[in-house]
Parts: sequence; C-alpha cells; structure tokens
Amino acid sequence: MNAVILAVGIMLVLSLMRVNVVLALVIGALVGGLTGGLGIEETIASFTNGLGEGATIALSYAMLGGFAVAISQTGIPQLLVSGMLRMMKRDGEPDRQTLGKVLIILILLTMAIFSQNLIPIHIAFIPLLVPPILNVLNMLEIDRRLIACVLAFGLTAPYILLPYGFGFIFQDIIAKQMAVAGMPIDMALIPKAMAFPVLGLFVGLLVAIFISYRKPRKYKDQELVVTTDEVVVKTRNIIFTVLALIGTLAVQIPTQSMIAGAVTGIAILYVTGALKWKEADNLLNEGMQMMAFVGFVMIAANGFASVLNETGHIASLVENTSAILGDNKGVAAFLMLLVGLVVTMGIGSSFATIPIIASIFVPLSVAFGFGPMATIALIGTAGALGDAGSPASDSTLGPTAGLNADGQHNHVWDTCVPTFIHFNIPLLIFGWITVLFFG
Repeated sequence: MNAVILAVGIMLVLSLMRVNVVLALVIGALVGGLTGGLGIEETIASFTNGLGEGATIALSYAMLGGFAVAISQTGIPQLLVSGMLRMMKRDGEPDRQTLGKVLIILILLTMAIFSQNLIPIHIAFIPLLVPPILNVLNMLEIDRRLIACVLAFGLTAPYILLPYGFGFIFQDIIAKQMAVAGMPIDMALIPKAMAFPVLGLFVGLLVAIFISYRKPRKYKDQELVVTTDEVVVKTRNIIFTVLALIGTLAVQIPTQSMIAGAVTGIAILYVTGALKWKEADNLLNEGMQMMAFVGFVMIAANGFASVLNETGHIASLVENTSAILGDNKGVAAFLMLLVGLVVTMGIGSSFATIPIIASIFVPLSVAFGFGPMATIALIGTAGALGDAGSPASDSTLGPTAGLNADGQHNHVWDTCVPTFIHFNIPLLIFGWITVLFFG
C-alpha cells in the first residue's frame, strides 16, 4: 500500500470524523511513516525536523494577524460593518434583503481577492470582518457554506492566475522548479496557461451561488443588534492606513517575506501616530492568538509533508502511475492531476506541492510529448488542486475562523467538503482539458 495514499486517507477520514486537524495530521504522518518503511523513531524524527519548515509560515501568519488587528483599530472595518447594518435596518423589504445579500458577497469576495494580490494580508482579514456580520447573515438566512465558497474562491483563484503578491510567489516557484527539472519557461506564459483552469473555479463559484446554496438556511436565533452610532474615521488615519498597506506590499513583493511586509505595515501605523505605541503589545498578542490555530495546523502539515517525502512514496506513486499509462496522453494527464490532488490535500499547501511534483512531472511530460504550455497547466493545476478542500489548507482554515465564531459552522463539513466539491472537481476537469488542448 502506498504510504502517501494511506496517510492522506487516514488524515481525511479522521478529519471527517471531527477529530482535530492537528491530531489527524500527526496520526496520518505516523501511519504513513511506518507504512513507508520508516521506524517509529525515524518517523518521529522526520516529523519533528519538518516542523521547522512551518515555523516561518506560522510566524508570518501571526504577524499578519497583528497587522490586521492594527488596521482594525483605525475604525475602517467597523465602518464597513456599520454600513452593512444600516442597509439592513429595513429588513422587511425583499429588494433590500436581496441587495444586502449581493453586497455582502461582493464585499467578501473583493476583500479575499485583494488579500492575495493587492493588499497581501492573506486570511488575516477574515476573523476581523466576518464575525461582526454573522448576525446579518443569520437574519438574511444566508447559507454559510456559500460564504465559505466565496472566500475560498477569492483566496485561491487570484494567486493561481495573477502574477502579483502571493500570485508572483506561486508562479515564480513554478518557473524556477520547472527550470531546475530541465524545462526553462517564461513566467509570462503561466497566466495564459492557467486562465482556463481558473475559469473552472469561477464556474464552481457560480454553481455554489445560484444552485447549491441559493436556498435560505436557518441558524440559531440571534437578535440582530443594529447600532445607530456612527463610526468616526479620521481622514489622516485613512491616509496612513493606505500608506501602511502600500508599504507592506512594497516590501513583501521584492523580499517575498510576509513577515517583513507585516512589520513594515505595523511600523508605519505606529510611526505616523495612526495607532498608539502603548497599544502595540496588546494588538500583536491579539493578532497572534487569532491566527494561532492556523499556525499550528501549518506547522503540523509541514511535519506531515516531511514524513511523506522521507518515505520516497511520493515519487513511487507518480512513477507507478506512469508505468501503467502506456501512450495514452489523456489518461496520463488525468492521473497526474489526481496525484497532485492527493499530495496537496495531505500537505495543505499548493506552494509546497509544486517543488515535490515538478521534478517528476517535467520528465513525464517530456516523455508523453507535452509542450511547455501543457506542462505549466499540468503542474500549476496539480499544485492548486486540493488547496480548496484540504482540512490543513489556510484557504479553508481562514473561512472557518470567521464563520465559526458562534460555533455554528463545522470546519470539515461546512467548509472543506463544499469547497472541495465546487472547486477541486471543476479545476480538475478544466485543467485536464487545458493540458490536452496545449498538449
């Protein structure tokens, strides 16, 4: 039995049984290591060594959490929420309710997209913006699974398609790893190759909005408190907040460091006086606590990935799959995409999946006669598959962090399963068609 399939399967089953994701990752890693021929001590050592790889990511999210909380203190998020609440005061008007639903979806979608490319704070905005509007969602009887899909789309599609912010990092990894594997490419080709697969994500989003979750869903009765107090936002604070966001982007892109970007943004807010120095410690602590669970999952996921790499069964999974394919390019492409899905579902990071599969997929693509564009689509899609839907992915952990603030949204069944169905399946289909088209 292949250790990768068994480990990922156990992790997913335990998660579906509502076992804590961190514990599921640990158990899956132990089973995968032992199945892959590692001893118990070797498995533990490999898992422990891999934890360090996730430390940078965890610290990055902690700092971004602090930055997001700092921005929240300027009053801008509260102003946005107050605007939503004022719009929903006259809840008896159907047209106004419909307008409210559209407004909420558009705002959350826009924020999620901006968080990847324009204002790279990633998922840190979700726990700040979503919990205050849960009462609005309850009143409108909006299915939170729909909101999870909206957020997941905004957190994944932009970085796959657009070479800015996190998208630049993702596409740079693809280009570099393909060059290392013997197929140098121009990064400008990547958005062209990934456009049609991303269209699949958009189709999945439309299905979620207009078909799957269009019906009202009731949650526990909670009185909607509509405040008449106006949120006062000083013009100078708005200007300094914009400067902080620009500074964050300007530092993060060239350094490719979320930590450096977040520190820059926080520093600008405090130096300009938009926030008080005496608030720094409490704000950073609050932000770190907000992102602590996500950080622990990402650390555990890196330990999990380290064990799977140590077994050598990722390479054997791909090689054994290719051995039975013959000359059938269609079947070859589809099975390679499935391998990417399995790996990413286990690791929880499309960014970490690319280096694992690129070194194997490039030679296989050459052997099957796939050109550069087809290979880009193959590797990019295989890496992105599973990002939406994996219990260990920040694209699912982030939405859950906001939507489960009142304990009425399950991480696996209300976030992971819906996003898996609506995004991984169409991404697999559209990615496969793209590979065959360019192949």
